[in-house]
Amino acid sequence: MKIGISTYCFWQDIQAGKIDIIQAIGEIANMGGEHVEIVPLGFDLAANPELIEAIKTKAADVGLDISNYAIGANFAGLDDQAYEQEIDRVMREVDIAAALGVKLMRHDVANSDDKSIRQFMKDLPKLAEACRRIADYAAQYGITTSVENHGYYIQASDRVQALVNEVNRDNFRTTLDIGNFVCVDENPVVAVRNNISYASIVHFKDFYIRSAALDPGEGWFQSTGGTYLRGAIVGQGDLDIRSTLQIVRNSGFDGYISIEFEGMEPCVQATRIALNNVRRLWEETKQAEGVL
Repeated sequence: MKIGISTYCFWQDIQAGKIDIIQAIGEIANMGGEHVEIVPLGFDLAANPELIEAIKTKAADVGLDISNYAIGANFAGLDDQAYEQEIDRVMREVDIAAALGVKLMRHDVANSDDKSIRQFMKDLPKLAEACRRIADYAAQYGITTSVENHGYYIQASDRVQALVNEVNRDNFRTTLDIGNFVCVDENPVVAVRNNISYASIVHFKDFYIRSAALDPGEGWFQSTGGTYLRGAIVGQGDLDIRSTLQIVRNSGFDGYISIEFEGMEPCVQATRIALNNVRRLWEETKQAEGVL
């Protein structure tokens, strides 16, 4: 098991031009991360392929694994031509993942204004077919593809499971984000227990949670049920991080754990604190079980 950081954590500073992706990788190494997860926000590896070698070189120089490559995608609500074009585009992104040397890749699957279970069941066969074809393409590189529980439409643990089971490929799993379940008002501890056996990589994230009756104002967004949420430093928010870590550890998961931060605090400092908190809490759960 290795604990590292998603470059998504640094989106604030990348967007503001304070750091670039290469500098972000250096920050992760300085913080003591063991791997970097590449999320191409603020840069485009398809348009700038020279960055692929630069990322690989920097990660190797500072001793970091490149764990996962995470991109957006949508296969819902498209006509046949657009559907095929999107599948082809994601396959080209699989080529980029292979060039980076990763064995894990997350691609989104669907956006929909109608987030009902009825619409999901209607869309499921076509979504699964797209994911199946991409997973089969990725298999030539030894890459496992995955869907993350986010975006509201495929966010609840049972919808993620339904898609993974419908795709029915050993190399199609889930990027399991322990925090995102609250966006659809699902208990994260229960949801993580439901889906940990499907996980290819685990994201640790935290949120502040406030009642739908108490609008906290700027900086907050709402869950599907109206609860107010705001990104927090892992270990400082309202999620039961200790119980979730215990579930992950007891499951035998031995892959990559990746820190994500999307709060209002300065992102570099917040990410460092989050990494230290997850490492500390992981050790505490080991001690509680008498492992050490």
